[in-house]
Amino acid sequence: MTESEETARCWLVERSSFGDERMVTLVYATTDGDYQLTKQLSTNLLVRTAVTAARDVERERLAPVDDPETRERYAAEARRMADTHDPDTEV
Repeated sequence: MTESEETARCWLVERSSFGDERMVTLVYATTDGDYQLTKQLSTNLLVRTAVTAARDVERERLAPVDDPETRERYAAEARRMADTHDPDTEV
């Protein structure tokens, strides 16, 4: 994976699951915490999908993180992931 003008490297910052719906939400964010990508996967699909430490995401698919506390938390977690994992590492 490589970042370009069209893409931004985003790191996994949050994973949560919903028991009754059997859904898992993954949030990837930029290291500055300004932008995020949220993906929802069924637990069945999650078993067949590699969840990696980072993804290169098209910039138009990213949503801004408006809440300052969330932005700080995402930035800290994205930097921690970037410091401790290779982008393609399955987590």
